[in-house]
Amino acid sequence: MADTASDRIDVTYVADLARLRLSPEEIATFQKQLGDVLGYVSQLTEVDVSHVSLLGDADLKNRLRADVLQPSLPVTEALSNAPKQDNNLFVVPKMVE
Repeated sequence: MADTASDRIDVTYVADLARLRLSPEEIATFQKQLGDVLGYVSQLTEVDVSHVSLLGDADLKNRLRADVLQPSLPVTEALSNAPKQDNNLFVVPKMVE
């Protein structure tokens, strides 16, 4: 029998690491599914990527929009649905003591 990707995955060991209890049917299902995933990943080695830049683009310039000042939301409208507010601020429960 050839050594396939699914044969190299020890689903029981991985499930034990994750503290999962799997039935024999689940182990068989995951064995096949993980093998299929590894098979698809191994197909990526067949793709010619010699023309692809490692960084995605050679000019490496930031593509950010211009920082333009615009009118903001009025305080009364921003706080209109706040369950609690005080002194034009949102009041939230204290999370850290």
